[in-house]
Amino acid sequence: MSDAAPAEGGACDLAVIGGGPAGYAAAIAAAQAGLRAVCIDERETLGGACLNVGCIPSKTLLHWSERFEEAGRDYAARGIRLAGVGLDLPAMMAEKERTVARLTGGVARLFEGNGVDRIVGAARLVRVEGRPAVSVDGSDGGRRTVAARRVVVATGSEPAALPGVAADGERIVDSTGALSFPRVPGSLAVIGAGYIGLELGSVWRRLGAEVTVVEALDRIAPGMDRELAERYRRLLARQGLAFRLSTRVSAAEARDDGVALSLSPAGGAAETLRVDAVLVAVGRRPRTGGLGLEEAGVALDERGFVMVDGDFQTNVEGVHAIGDVIGGAMLAHKATAEAHALVETLAGGRGAVDYDAVPAAIYTEPEAAWVGRNEEELAAAGAQFRKGRFPFSANSRAATLGRADGFVKVLTDARTDRLLGVHALGADASALIAEAALAMAFGGSAEDIARTCHAHPTLSEALMEAASLAAFGKSLHLLR
Repeated sequence: MSDAAPAEGGACDLAVIGGGPAGYAAAIAAAQAGLRAVCIDERETLGGACLNVGCIPSKTLLHWSERFEEAGRDYAARGIRLAGVGLDLPAMMAEKERTVARLTGGVARLFEGNGVDRIVGAARLVRVEGRPAVSVDGSDGGRRTVAARRVVVATGSEPAALPGVAADGERIVDSTGALSFPRVPGSLAVIGAGYIGLELGSVWRRLGAEVTVVEALDRIAPGMDRELAERYRRLLARQGLAFRLSTRVSAAEARDDGVALSLSPAGGAAETLRVDAVLVAVGRRPRTGGLGLEEAGVALDERGFVMVDGDFQTNVEGVHAIGDVIGGAMLAHKATAEAHALVETLAGGRGAVDYDAVPAAIYTEPEAAWVGRNEEELAAAGAQFRKGRFPFSANSRAATLGRADGFVKVLTDARTDRLLGVHALGADASALIAEAALAMAFGGSAEDIARTCHAHPTLSEALMEAASLAAFGKSLHLLR
């Protein structure tokens, strides 16, 4: 039987463990390629952590908390007078849940429409007649074995713990708990200044909490271009977020009146920070517990990630892995891209992911987004590069929106002008970065973007002008 031929009899072609962006995408793509696929997940609803307790609920709260703050703070200065603006937190949370239900239900309908079989239950790798298979303890209490020609592990990730800080689900919470506070905490400490900490810290700051972000590093947003990160920190601080950088948290004591955090600043004396609630947002770890990977002989690295080759094949024949569970950028769109690449390869083609063109974004206000390498990485590699930097304060569309903070930076090869990295801080940066990612995927240059006609007035013109500065050393709307 060829790789492209569907399985016969009781076996399926692809048994996917995990119903998140990697798992459900792999199952649907397989069905669309003519393969028989089954998706196994413990959750009653599809979509994984992203749709249920991550990307979607957090972005819903980010959006509506931003509208709430605008209504109470900004509208009057722009000629819109509102009386009695107030927060109805239960209603906002209900809108979050409605959004999640719509999208998870949409994935379920896609399964039905594409003929993907679905099993709700806890999965574990086993062997049947010498071949990998999946044993499932179903939500109905029954147990069954799913025979498949290939198994895909796509179980994603879960919040990482911090030694000395035990989450109790009430005063000390992880990212899931911070999506559902029953009331706005008077004060909130966020441990970790990455994507999750900055986004959820911004939500609760807008809704009325005093937020302090504690970060062990000397900067926020690790991995972001340092110039962008420093400007980003200043803008967030201006909004009211307090930052304690180069500071470690060694312990947390939950009390009736709040939480006492033990802080150890670099080069300073230990101190105590007292807050009403704590969000632990120190990263995520692969979700591999209970899968029977080690018993099945699947190799993991020292951090617990599943090890795969360029075709997402583990060291066990017939077992593949994709998404957060294999490491790299823990991003839903990266996981989905890996699902498509894997299925394309299994169906007889040749799938691949261009990891250099995978964008990243943080959805605060302003947004921050980037693709490719940053200045520090290029300098460390000894690369010769040019830089074009254009501020949103010189962009007409940003002016009309009243959102002129931030800038776009374009980095190119000094010899060929090929794009090496693009970094944006400002309004709708997450959408703007898609053009840069596409240009990089096609091996484009700064001149390519600079000479492409962009609609006026749009925020994307800031990218065009930054590219013009990188390619030609000049910009129409910026004096140098």
